[in-house]
Amino acid sequence: MIKISKQQTKLKQTEIGMIPEEWEVKELKETASYITEKISLVEINLNNFISTENMLPEKGGITVASSLPKVGKVTQFREGDILFSNIRTYFKKFWLAKFSGGCSNDVLVIRKKSSINNKYLYYYLSQDNFFEFTVLTSKGTKMPRGDKNSIMSYEINIPPSLEQSAIAKILSSLDTKIELNHKIRENLEATGLALFNKWFNADDIPDNWQTKPLDEIAEYLNGLPLQKYPVGDDEEYLPVIKIRELRNGISEQTDKASLDVPENYVIENGDVLFSWSGTLEVEIWTNGKGALNQHLFKIYSKNYPKWFYYYWTKHFLRKFRHIAKGKATTMGHIQRHNLTESEVIIPDKKAFEDMNKIMSPIIERLITINLESRNLERIRDMLLPKLMSGKIRVPVEVKV
Repeated sequence: MIKISKQQTKLKQTEIGMIPEEWEVKELKETASYITEKISLVEINLNNFISTENMLPEKGGITVASSLPKVGKVTQFREGDILFSNIRTYFKKFWLAKFSGGCSNDVLVIRKKSSINNKYLYYYLSQDNFFEFTVLTSKGTKMPRGDKNSIMSYEINIPPSLEQSAIAKILSSLDTKIELNHKIRENLEATGLALFNKWFNADDIPDNWQTKPLDEIAEYLNGLPLQKYPVGDDEEYLPVIKIRELRNGISEQTDKASLDVPENYVIENGDVLFSWSGTLEVEIWTNGKGALNQHLFKIYSKNYPKWFYYYWTKHFLRKFRHIAKGKATTMGHIQRHNLTESEVIIPDKKAFEDMNKIMSPIIERLITINLESRNLERIRDMLLPKLMSGKIRVPVEVKV
């Protein structure tokens, strides 16, 4: 259990606001430094190499690298270091290293000094104020880069050591639960996909099963040009769900649409969305109510369960991406006839009922897990600035 309190605190005025009397304010360079040590390419692989390409935006962590540098050396990092992509810092590619490895020159490696808790430092710098500061002090227009000297001048609130640890423990406990949910979600996805592939192996289909075009088992509703639904000052609005939001969720950069958007084009948690242009991805949406923008399909059906059209659409993604890649445009896409030309296998009634008893709970669990993670993220993001400013104090004997 997490215990926090709004205890009475004597405050003092500092250059970055009111903070508890016993806290200090220091520049980042007093608490951390850049690491420039190099490592040979023979010591790195796709699993421990980090570049701006395989760092995820919005503090989403990392993925496995798709390639390695051909020549030279790379910057060495170790577990506990903070890695920050220094190109277009507004993407918030920011990660607390969970292992040691090497990274490209466009990734800054920040290592804490003995005077500060590394997780406290990571969470302090993960606030929007820090990213806004790096954007304002960036250099260059086409490919803006964070100014390393300016970044090191960023000012940080420094509580006593025990309180730093307590604050970090509160926030990391929430992140641990979010990461656990992520692993559960990955396992559920893998289980669902494995069952789907087993049942619908094209080389072993019973004679009494049928086939239908993909766009006959579900509706593929294309979004609207939502700039036609502007929002007036102080009016309620719907966040606009574009390809960017499908990948990263709703953020401060998300556009707004008026509540006049037709009901069919309103997105709710649990809806299946398919970006048929650009990234070509299929996701079950769990980021709250929004409005469907063009280049996205909302998929739904009156006759077939969600798992069925979700996994069949995912099944054809490789084919669709190949089609899109062949388009002579900067943003590849598919067309409606590509849906019609994609054949879906329909089981007999008894087999379908048996499958549905297994698959529908998997999909519902996926949605529940995602919603729980979103809620934990909101709690963490609400607590973060309050804990870092001392508006909420954490007893040093905090129990997690």
